[in-house]
Amino acid sequence: MDIENSTVRRSERRRHKQEPKDKFLSVRQWLNIIFMLGAIVGVVVYFLLDNTTVGTIIILVSMVFKMVESILRIIS
Repeated sequence: MDIENSTVRRSERRRHKQEPKDKFLSVRQWLNIIFMLGAIVGVVVYFLLDNTTVGTIIILVSMVFKMVESILRIIS
């Protein structure tokens, strides 16, 4: 019996579908960690200090890390 011309197909759940490897995954995870810590610190500084400018700057700098992570996600 010729297997190539067979009409019987393997079930979908048995096939090992390989998802493409994300080569930036570890970099993206570190960038997300930096963003989250920066955002938390920025909010705390914003509400606890009299000068809210420092908190705003910390939040904006952490947003740059998030933008870079988003760009890497789009690229890969």
